[in-house]
Amino acid sequence: FKTFQISIYPYLCKTLNFFNSTSLNPSFSQAQTVNQDHFIIRIKPSSSPFSTALETLQTQIGYKFQNIGLLRRAMTHSSFSRANNIALGIFGETLISTSFSLQCLDKNVDMSGKDLNDRISEISNVESSCAVDAMRLGLEKVVRVSPKTNSSVPTVVCGAFRAIFGAIALDSGKLDVAGDVFVRVHGGQIGEALAM
Repeated sequence: FKTFQISIYPYLCKTLNFFNSTSLNPSFSQAQTVNQDHFIIRIKPSSSPFSTALETLQTQIGYKFQNIGLLRRAMTHSSFSRANNIALGIFGETLISTSFSLQCLDKNVDMSGKDLNDRISEISNVESSCAVDAMRLGLEKVVRVSPKTNSSVPTVVCGAFRAIFGAIALDSGKLDVAGDVFVRVHGGQIGEALAM
């Protein structure tokens, strides 16, 4: 809760009218008169649709961020802001490849370099793998883009998808945690790729 002290009654009325006329819609949990000219109002901030979408996304992937700012950045395309997901996406892509390579070689240490590379390419493919996972999570509805950018373009949602895992690694301080979340989110397709 935030506490505001408003000194003059007309400003209080303007403030209340402002909140009622905007999408902020705070819930006024308590208003008390200190004297004729002073009021104390405690306002419980409401969640934005973006914040609600981030909460839902955390539930879907099974990971709760300590620093929600990292997930916010992961869900911000470069067309929307300079503080965007490009670096997190690059990190996430590398992390996904490394995690998948570890699983492949753990299952078959004699796998050829060509086979490993082919499998990594398959699981990293923007349209047939990455964007499919992103759309299954509904990232096209979460990622913030400029009005001129289509949020369901495979490169946009794939970048956001990869950035999630870079953000998880930074948030947890552990690459394994991000790799485990990827395996959980990507699901059975990893098993299929490993069985090839």
